[in-house]
Amino acid sequence: MTMILGMLPSILMIVAPILITAIGGMICEKSGVVNIALEGLMAIGACTAAAAHVLMEGSGMNHSLSLFLALAMGLAAGGLFSLIHAVAAINLNADQTISGTGINLLANGVTIFASQILFSADRTREFRMGMQTDALGIYPTAYIALVVVILSWFILYKLPFGMHLRACGEHPGAAESVGINVKRMRYWAVVASGVLAGLAGGCVVLTQTIQYTSNTINGRGFIALAAVSFGRWSPLGVTGAALLFGTAQAFSIIANNIPALRVLPTEVFNILPYVVTLAALVLFSGKNYAPRSAGLPYEKGAS
Repeated sequence: MTMILGMLPSILMIVAPILITAIGGMICEKSGVVNIALEGLMAIGACTAAAAHVLMEGSGMNHSLSLFLALAMGLAAGGLFSLIHAVAAINLNADQTISGTGINLLANGVTIFASQILFSADRTREFRMGMQTDALGIYPTAYIALVVVILSWFILYKLPFGMHLRACGEHPGAAESVGINVKRMRYWAVVASGVLAGLAGGCVVLTQTIQYTSNTINGRGFIALAAVSFGRWSPLGVTGAALLFGTAQAFSIIANNIPALRVLPTEVFNILPYVVTLAALVLFSGKNYAPRSAGLPYEKGAS
């Protein structure tokens, strides 16, 4: 029990970005647009936040203000970059899987290119200090994730806006017939997923590393995408799935500090989060809870 409690701050640190990203992916799919570009959007947010913090820290700016602005820039960059997916999927009716894959590949190149321009390297320069924990050893990102979950639940299930958004993912033709602008709602959802993924990327780089590299995100966006499906597209379910997958990832890091497990190769623990993710999806796959129109393009006036 003592060991588990000792692991809790690390678990929450790792879970928070996955959960924030997964909530964004859930909102996007609730509107009818599948966003597998979460990995790339997290990378954009992480690179932007890291670069901004390095530059502002170097200029002598107040540390807390620098962190706040870095996160804000990260989420803004994620939102702007997600517009590429929105235009392709909503206006051009492109295949959403291909569009998302293209963004993931583009993000990898863009972040490295930006790092070369700013720091003459394939990564950002190291910053001196990231986020600090509170008296309980917990990073602020855990509280940010909690707020995101509560807000998403409230907006989706307690406000007319959320009902309209969910209608666009279930029956877009019916939603349009009562005056809901389906494309506009889907734009809001895609941008929201980009904003949250960008915020999550900033959370990763400002708590778990001291610089952005091409390996900083390392599959977290895809784990978040799996959490959406495993969590059955509900805020509570997605939270539980993110906790499961995030705990597996945290354990893969902490396991090296457990004497009884040191006899095993480190590769066993490195693949653990992905094995748990795949096993959970296979074992608990069954009834499809996805929005009926998720992944399907919509043309105004179509039946």
